[in-house]
Amino acid sequence: MDVFDRLKQAAASDWAGYVDHEFVVQLGDGTLPQAAFRFYFLQDYLFLIQFARAWGLAAYKSRTIADIRAAQAGLAGILDETERHVRLCQRWGISRRRLETIPEHQATVAYTRFVLDCGAAGDLLDLQVALAPCIIGYAEIGLALSPAGVGALGKHPYREWICEYAGDAYQGVAIAARRQLDELAERSMTGRRFEELASLFAKASRLETDFWQMVLDENGLTLTASETHAPDGVMP
Repeated sequence: MDVFDRLKQAAASDWAGYVDHEFVVQLGDGTLPQAAFRFYFLQDYLFLIQFARAWGLAAYKSRTIADIRAAQAGLAGILDETERHVRLCQRWGISRRRLETIPEHQATVAYTRFVLDCGAAGDLLDLQVALAPCIIGYAEIGLALSPAGVGALGKHPYREWICEYAGDAYQGVAIAARRQLDELAERSMTGRRFEELASLFAKASRLETDFWQMVLDENGLTLTASETHAPDGVMP
């Protein structure tokens, strides 16, 4: 069992609340309305801007060239992801300028600033543990939403989103993140510190859950998936 699996096990209920959230369920079965997905996607762009800052902080907190290179790769990946967001938003008629003037929701601020605070106050291991629910969690969600492979998704309205996180490239990002957690833990993690990191991981998972819930609350979707309607052609 690697460090990430140990963290998940220690925060099992919080982790389940995140990866099995109703937002994920509705996205997975294609019933999440288009307006709700767009709301999420716009906030996710703002989310990524702050995560780019977190990867910059990771480079500053690094003590080895290998760690700096990992931070560099993480930052490059985030910047590429923001460009994919821009391209999709342009399909919806939302310009880059408009995208960058959308106010951050409180839930977006809460998790991203929590991550930055963990990095500023702690070390690189603290920062990577705070990032892990997002980085590795999205990879697990992507796989969970494509159990028969992305080729079986057909005309699923959120096929593009699922493929992004279930795909080999992003799965490789998650594997690298798990590996770095193990390497950092080997250098500095004691039994007592694991308990502190598990608490940090649990809080980060809850803040991710709040981010999903924000979408449902803001779009009046505190319903079961069967009570919503499937959108048409959300992500062509």
